[in-house]
Amino acid sequence: MSVPVGDATPPPPWLNTVLEAGRRGDLCAGWPRPEQGSKASAILMLFGPNDDGGEDVVLTERATNLRKHAGQVSFPGGGVEPQDVTFTDTALREANEEIGLVPEGVHVMGELQPVALPVTNYEVCPVLAWWNVPSDISVLDPVEVARVARISVRDLVDPANRHTVTHPRGFKGPGFEVDGFYIWGFTAFVLDAVLTTGGVARSWNRDDERQVPDRFLS
Repeated sequence: MSVPVGDATPPPPWLNTVLEAGRRGDLCAGWPRPEQGSKASAILMLFGPNDDGGEDVVLTERATNLRKHAGQVSFPGGGVEPQDVTFTDTALREANEEIGLVPEGVHVMGELQPVALPVTNYEVCPVLAWWNVPSDISVLDPVEVARVARISVRDLVDPANRHTVTHPRGFKGPGFEVDGFYIWGFTAFVLDAVLTTGGVARSWNRDDERQVPDRFLS
C-alpha cells in the first residue's frame, strides 16, 4: 500500500538512482542470487526527511533472545506469509506489526531484485520506500525487536562512524557505529551499497579493521 507524494516532501533524486540500480540488479551485484527452495522474505528500506534538512532511515535492533541474528541491527521485515500478494505487502505488514508503522504514510518506490542470505537460506527482497507522511513508531513486538530508531544518513556517511568489520570465520565487510547501533553483516552491506550507489557516501578508511564485538560471536 502507498500514497502519492502529493504536497509532502518528495524523495531525493539519489534514491531514484538507487531504485534504478536495484531494479537492474546492480545494487547488490556482488551478493549471491537466491537458489530454488529459498524461503522468501522482504525488508523495508524506509527513508524519510529529517530535521537537519537531509534524510534518515528506519532501523531496528533485534531482541537478544532470538535464535538467529540476536541483537543485530536490521531493516524492518520478515518472512512472506500466505496473505501477502507481493514483497511490498510483506515489508509493510512486518513493519506495522513490529514498530507500528502506518502504511498509508509510506510511498513505496519499488521492489529491488532479491538477493540471497545463505546463512539462513532466505531470499530477501529489499523494498525501497519514502516516508512522505512520517508518524510515530515504537517497539510493538519486544519478542522480536529490542529498539527502533531513525538514523541520520548524514551520520551514516560520516567517516568517523565507519570501519571494516572482520569475523573469525573470515567475513570482512563494511561496518557502522551510530547512535549506539552497531551495524554489520547483511544490513551494513545493503546500506553501504545504497549510500555508494546513490552518490552520497563519503570516503572512509577501509583499512581500519575491527573485529565484530564478542556478543555477536556466539
